[in-house]
Amino acid sequence: MKQSLAHFARIEFAPPDYLALPTAGMDISASGIKTVLLKERMHGLEVSAISEERLQPGIIQNGEIADHATLTKALAIVAARHGIRRANITLPEARGYLFEADAAGKSKKFWRTSVEQHLDEYVPLPPAEVAFDVAPLMVKGDSVHVVGIGYARRVADAAVQVFEDAGIEVRSLESETFALPRAILPHGDTETVMVIDIGKTTTKLLVVSHRLPRFATTLDVGGHALTLAVQKHFGVSEEEAKRVKAEQGLVAGAENAEYQAAMLSTVSVIREEIVRRLDYWQSRAGQIPAHEPVTRAILVGGNATVRGLPEYLGASLKIPVELGDVFKNLASRDDWLPPIDYMESLAYGTAVGLALREYVI
Repeated sequence: MKQSLAHFARIEFAPPDYLALPTAGMDISASGIKTVLLKERMHGLEVSAISEERLQPGIIQNGEIADHATLTKALAIVAARHGIRRANITLPEARGYLFEADAAGKSKKFWRTSVEQHLDEYVPLPPAEVAFDVAPLMVKGDSVHVVGIGYARRVADAAVQVFEDAGIEVRSLESETFALPRAILPHGDTETVMVIDIGKTTTKLLVVSHRLPRFATTLDVGGHALTLAVQKHFGVSEEEAKRVKAEQGLVAGAENAEYQAAMLSTVSVIREEIVRRLDYWQSRAGQIPAHEPVTRAILVGGNATVRGLPEYLGASLKIPVELGDVFKNLASRDDWLPPIDYMESLAYGTAVGLALREYVI
């Protein structure tokens, strides 16, 4: 009852729009700035704004900000467009160090202190130069098994600084490996799944349990490699290649054998890397606490929509492979309609997860 009354009060007695300070979820990658704002209604959460501001190559390099001034300008444009004053932001998986540890105590304050005493065992950087955080996975007697992530403090400081220079207050800073599962897996979920996030130039692999990352890695190949394969085969522009890729995908046909060969030669590289990581995880299932086998894989990302890709990967991974739903924890689609189509929404999982930090779900 208390939660219902609080929910009612937040909506019925919400401040006027000109006083409200909505917190955006803002996900920066090498290709662009993805932004999501949510609005709470009586039937649940809805997307109030969603957009992407494209970035020129070179502004973000190897997960770090290479052109502070240009990124600041782009962020200021997004902030003005949506009236953003504060945001939850993310740091890239490739620059972080994911770890697990047993920590003493009954609250996050004590867990952090416990982990900090052994931080050099988990993060290969001087402890004074590390920014880190932890989340509880399971209770083990008098201790708690936590999942943590550490970053070089300079990487975190640079991210915060560029937002502040753009006039945006950083409300929270977290790894994309924590934000994405919050969007695509329901509250309370305990399943162990593999999340495959296929972007333009990279593919991120996560093994997630209890909505927390247990394993993460980034492959230096993404959907743009498939676009280039189509361009080379047909001799067409990039835009035309994207259209052909979307329409034909990996679906075999009597008249497209050469096209299929061009596509498969590229996507097989991604598949083999995924299989190798999954086999490693599955081989350790049951040998250590809380290490359960992966039961299914979820595809997300701007390049996850290639026709036939779930079936192609499923045949090799030997587990069900399905497309995700980044709006899973929002209101039922019977009560609202997303402002973008389903295929396009798959690129916004991390930004949605960041925006969801504001709400108890």
